[in-house]
Parts: sequence; C-alpha cells; structure tokens
Amino acid sequence: MKKITVIGAGLAGCEAAYTVARLGFEVDLIEMKPLRKTPAHKTDNFAELVCSNSLKASRVDSAAGLLKQEMRSLGSICLEAADKSHVPAGGALAVDRNAFSEYISKKIKECRNINVINQVVDKLPADSICIVATGPLTDGALAREIEAFTGEGNLSFYDAAAPIVSADSIDFSSAFVASRYDRDDTGVGDYINCPMNKDEYEAFHAALISAEGAPLHEFDKHIKVYEGCMPIEVLAKRGADSIRFGPLKPVGLRDPKTGHRPWAVVQLRKENASGSMYNLVGFQTNLKFPEHKRLFSMIPALKDADFLRYGVMHRNSFINSPQLLNQDLSLKKAENIFFAGQLSGVEGYMESAASGIIAGINAVNRLLDKQPLVLPKITMIGALIDYITDETVQNFQPMGANFGILPPLETHIRDKRERYAALAHRSLEYFKTIGE
Repeated sequence: MKKITVIGAGLAGCEAAYTVARLGFEVDLIEMKPLRKTPAHKTDNFAELVCSNSLKASRVDSAAGLLKQEMRSLGSICLEAADKSHVPAGGALAVDRNAFSEYISKKIKECRNINVINQVVDKLPADSICIVATGPLTDGALAREIEAFTGEGNLSFYDAAAPIVSADSIDFSSAFVASRYDRDDTGVGDYINCPMNKDEYEAFHAALISAEGAPLHEFDKHIKVYEGCMPIEVLAKRGADSIRFGPLKPVGLRDPKTGHRPWAVVQLRKENASGSMYNLVGFQTNLKFPEHKRLFSMIPALKDADFLRYGVMHRNSFINSPQLLNQDLSLKKAENIFFAGQLSGVEGYMESAASGIIAGINAVNRLLDKQPLVLPKITMIGALIDYITDETVQNFQPMGANFGILPPLETHIRDKRERYAALAHRSLEYFKTIGE
C-alpha cells in the first residue's frame, strides 16, 4: 500500500495524519521532537499549545464557533481532545494544555495506520505525496528546501505569548469573578477581573509605553508584526485609550464592590483544569522579564502576583500561499507536496488544525487520482482556504476565521447577531449534504 508522509506533529500535522489514517491509508508522521525543539516548545508531546490555551468562542453564531462545528463534521481529533480537556472560560472553549496534547499524542501513537518517526527533516520527497505541517518556526535546512520548492522566500511576523500567574497570588480584595455580560454556564463567572480606576490606568499606560523591550535577534529585526497578535506594549503606543478599547475594555462588566463599570479591566483566564494558573488575556508581550514584574504589579489585583511564565515573542513564518498553492493546498510547482497549518498562511490554532484536515483529505484524493475536496466559500473552512489561495490578494498576511470572508446572504439581515446566525446556518446546512 502506498503511504502518505506528514512532516510535523503540531495541530495541523496531527489532524492531517489522523484524517489519512481514518480514511484507511498508512501514514509516516515525522516529528523532530524530542531530538530537537523550537524555542517556543517545552514538552515532547504532539499538538503542543505554545501561546494561549483558548480555542476561542464556542457559539456557533461566532466565526470561531462555526469553524469548530465544521471541523467536528469532518472528524477533528483536536476537538475530540478539547472536549476531553476543557476548562471553564465563559463563552470560549479553553483547555488544559497538557491534557489536550497528551490526549492527541496517545491517540496518534496508538493508531495502527500511523507510523511515528522521530527525525529532523532536511529534504522533501521528490515523488511521494507529502504534507508539510512544520509550523511557524520552520528554519534551517528544511526552510531552505521549502524555498527551493516554492521559489519564494518565507514571509515572517511575530507571535507573542502572554504571562501566566499563580492563582493563589491574586489579590481578590481587588478582583471579582465574572464573565462579560454574565455569559457563562454557571452564573458564577469564568474570568477573574482585575479592575483599574482612571488614575491607576493612566499610570500603568504611561509605564507600559516607556518599558524596555527584550532584544531581538538580528534576523528578526525587520520582520512584520501580525496585527492579530500585537504585543500589548506596541498596541499601547497607538494612543492613550488604545488598550482600554482593546484587551482592557470594561464593557459588559460591573464591579460588585462599587456597583459601577470600572475604567479598565484586565481579565485573567484559567490556564489549567485545576485552576492553579491564570493567564493575562490579551497581554502577549515582548518586554524584558524584569519589566513584567514591575509593570504588571501595577495592576492592583496583581500587586503581589507570582509570575509562573513571562511573556515571550518568537518568529512565525509562512509562505506566500496565494501565489504558491492550489485550492486543494498542494504546491503549484510540485503537486505531490501539500502545505497545512500556519506555514500555509492560516492564523490560529483551529484554523491550522482545519487546514490539516483538508490537506489530509486531498492527499488521499491525490493518491486515488480523485477530484480534490474544495469546500464552497459559504463555509468558514472553504472561505479561509479560498482566501489564502486567491491570486488576487496583494501584500498577503495570515488570515483567521471571521465572517468578513464569507459571501453575503441573499437577503441582508440588519441585526448582526441574527446575520451571523444565518451565515452559520447556511454553512452547516451544506455540511449535512456531504460525507467525509
């Protein structure tokens, strides 16, 4: 039996390998860990979440929620793992990151059609079918090999991870527990909210914009910053209220101690199932480590916080996919090579995983000489892949799930929530008509 090779056991690679295996074909899944790790990875597990532990909104009438529901229709192993490892997060699907990756690692290793090979890959196969899902930190000989296949240099942007604090070091005399607009399953609230009054906020903002950032590697100094993963200190420099209208927005929250909406709010989200760790929502940063403690201790509820992990910034790479990829995610110049994950130009955990499913299906279709699966643009996955393979897109930047990339409804609906619900319904009705 012919095999399909998948390079990389991140979210996209695991989805691709698992999809191929479920369809009845053998897979060689090649992963460089534990032989080598990127600067962002800490464990030997597959599908390691290196930034936030949130997989974004669960509601089907949200872009992220619709994407996940489509993935469920296609048999996503990542969502199977998320259901087994979720932690409370209001309207979001957040997971215990270790339990999540351990579940996927176990399922992959136990799958009889998947042969896991621990190896550092320097060369892509010339003739066999291969899915490249090596992630946003692809470098070295493999990066040069990809450049040789694509004829294009990699584009890059920065991705920044938020700090994590110990739950028992949070000052609850200055904090309150609630979800925005009381959106949670229990009525108690899944976020710890750290309010700031006007004077506290302005002092924090002034310190933040003058804080010292961590030095960048020489090769990183001219790389573009992706708008959707903007470091908090960079966003703060855009104006006095830029972060108060962004990650520190107080809308939908009322401090029970005052009965009023705070001037600004820093939200903390549970990082693990036991609730012993919380991350600062939206606080991805590239500040020097001593600056973390100095600055974030200015937030009243975090004045004595124990920081378990400081924020870090690392390089993300992606190919110029609109010029390089077919709609089945195969390389135009070498159609036996497929790309998936952030390297392919999608942005986000679930977006990367979804591209892995599609790459896996289409690698099998190529093996069987069948027509590729190209989902219509009325679906979130179809719209994402259409965007990253649209030759008319100029100055390409990675794209995440959003309703703006879907074609409009035949009849315009003025109410946004109702319009999004109708867009989601249209997509899911399509999925009812197809099988895997």
